[in-house]
Amino acid sequence: MAGARITAIGTYVPEKRLTNFDLERRVDTNNEWIIQRTGIEERRISHPDEFTSDLCVAAVKNLIQRFNKTVEDVDMVIVATSTPDFSFPSVASLVQNRLHIAQTGAIDISAACSGFVYALHTAHSMISSGLHGKILVIGADTMSKITDYTDRTTCILFGDGAGAVLVERDDHFNSFIGYHMGSDGSGAHHVYRTGLANKVNGIELVDTGCIVQNGREVFRWVVRNIPGGIKEILNKTEMTIDKVDWFIPHSANLRIIEPICEKIGHPMEKTLYSLVNFGNTSAATIPLSFDLGIRDGKVKNGDWILMYGFGAGLTHAGQLLQLKLDEQATVQPQTLNS
Repeated sequence: MAGARITAIGTYVPEKRLTNFDLERRVDTNNEWIIQRTGIEERRISHPDEFTSDLCVAAVKNLIQRFNKTVEDVDMVIVATSTPDFSFPSVASLVQNRLHIAQTGAIDISAACSGFVYALHTAHSMISSGLHGKILVIGADTMSKITDYTDRTTCILFGDGAGAVLVERDDHFNSFIGYHMGSDGSGAHHVYRTGLANKVNGIELVDTGCIVQNGREVFRWVVRNIPGGIKEILNKTEMTIDKVDWFIPHSANLRIIEPICEKIGHPMEKTLYSLVNFGNTSAATIPLSFDLGIRDGKVKNGDWILMYGFGAGLTHAGQLLQLKLDEQATVQPQTLNS
C-alpha cells in the first residue's frame, strides 16, 4: 500500500461578520446568553452572490500561495458540503473548472459536519490503493443560506467558511495512522433540511427550507457516542490519549466539546476549535481549526493530530494523523483573514 500525507492547507472565510450583538437586534437573545451556552462570539456570512464553490476556490488559492503548490495535476477533487451551489452539478466540478484542472475526477460528499473527515478517509483510500496520487480535499459550507434568522435556537450557531488540504502520495511517510466511522440513521430527524421528501423514519418533517435541529437530542447523542468512537481509534492504533498533541473535534458548540474532552481525559488546552470567531461552519470547522493551530504556531510537523467530526445523519468519523506538511513558501499573518 502506498503512503499518503497532507502536504498543504489553505482556508477562507467571508469578510462580513455577524456578531452576537447584531443578533440581539434580530431575535430574543443577548451576547452573554450566547457565549454562556455556545462559546460563539461572531460568525462570517457570505454575500448574497457568494456561494460554496467561491469559498472553496478561495481556500485552494490560499493553499497554493502559502505552500507554492500547483493543482493542475490533481487527479481527484473531493468536496464535503451540505450547501452545494446546485443539487447538481457538483461543487467539485465547479472547482475543477475554475482552477483549470484539465483531467480529474470530481465528487461531492454529503456527510454534514463529519464530511471533511469522511473526505480525508476517501482520499487516503484512493491514494493507498495506488490508483491516485494527488487529491484536493475541501470542507466548505455556506450555512447562512439555509439558516432561519427568526429561530434563535439555530441562528446563533452557524457561519460560513472553507478549508482545503492537498493529500499526496508519499512512499516514505504515511500521515494516516487510524480511523473510525459510523452512523445512526434512526436519529436522522434530529438534524435535517427537507428536500424531495418531507418524512423520515415515518416522522413528518417541518418544511421550512432551512436547517432544523433538535439541539438537546443531538447533544445527548454526541456526548453518549463520540467518546467511544475516539477510544476505538486509540485502541486500534495502540495509542494513548496523552500522546495526542492536538484534538480537533467538530466545532459545533463549546459546551459539547467540553464533556467530550472530559470523558476521554484530554485537556481543553490541547484542543483546537474555530467556533469562537466563525461559529459552526459544518464541514469547514475541522480544517479551519486545524489551520488556526498552524497559523498560531501551535501545530507543528511531527505532531499527532486526532480529528473527529459528527453531525446530521447521525454520522461521525475520526482520523488519527501524524503531521508532515511541506514547508510554507510565504510567511502568513497570525490571524485568519478573508
